[in-house]
Amino acid sequence: MSSQPSLRALEAFYSVLETGSATAAANRLGTTQPAISRLISAFENYVGFQLFYREHSRLVPTDEAIAMRKDVELALSSVERLGALASNLFNSNAGSLKIVAPVSFLSGPLADVVADFMRLHPNVRVSLDSRSPDSARELVARRTVDCGFIQLPEVHPGLTAEPILKGHMVCVMAPNHPLAKKKLLKPEDLRSESLILLGKGRYSRGQIENSFRAEGIPIKVKIETHTVATACAFAKRGLGIAIVNGLLAGQFANHAVICNFSPRISVEYGFITSAHTPMSRLTEAFYKHCLDKL
Repeated sequence: MSSQPSLRALEAFYSVLETGSATAAANRLGTTQPAISRLISAFENYVGFQLFYREHSRLVPTDEAIAMRKDVELALSSVERLGALASNLFNSNAGSLKIVAPVSFLSGPLADVVADFMRLHPNVRVSLDSRSPDSARELVARRTVDCGFIQLPEVHPGLTAEPILKGHMVCVMAPNHPLAKKKLLKPEDLRSESLILLGKGRYSRGQIENSFRAEGIPIKVKIETHTVATACAFAKRGLGIAIVNGLLAGQFANHAVICNFSPRISVEYGFITSAHTPMSRLTEAFYKHCLDKL
């Protein structure tokens, strides 16, 4: 046998089988009749036997050619599927996307964004995971997941962090709380109030404590928790005033009152990817979608 047949030779063979004519096959493939004849000749050299014989004005397949028909059709179909897959991957319409983010962020700001992205890319499989910030950093840095969302500032050497969404801290309380009618609360207003704060070690917790310290006002923490959902749940039951991330509070503060906290404490989230490799086309498409929607 000669060298492997080209894809074009397989297409020529199949088109002649379908049309019974080198001229018709040439018209179908957008080439010339001599080109089809050369491709068929090359394919015959490869298989080592004649594929067609002429009968009047038609090319009639030999028994051997007919026996090869299904396999050639299957080969061409596989190539076609590969081309479709490549096109889908190029246009971010296929593949899988693994995302890690805080659970409150997943169910809050990110929920509609992911839903919209999946409507635009229905063949993409999305995996959503919620981990601690430290675990999320390592998963993204090691490329176990494609991307994530984390509260800034972020200094992990294995990550690239792009700002994606900005908000500020708010106060959440029960509707019947004496301060519920105020639109803005300062540390002075909270001097005697029981507070519900997220656990120590968080960047925003340090900023809250600094704001009280700067005005010489003691901070009275009654409940410490690790989620905005829990903080809001206790606040709307009258156990204290929660100072929490305003980007996340809305989804949990139904039947509660939300007002701004002063001094303004900004909260910013970043879109994180591994610093060791560029984003895949699908991850980049999702990042651009987030920039547009968040």
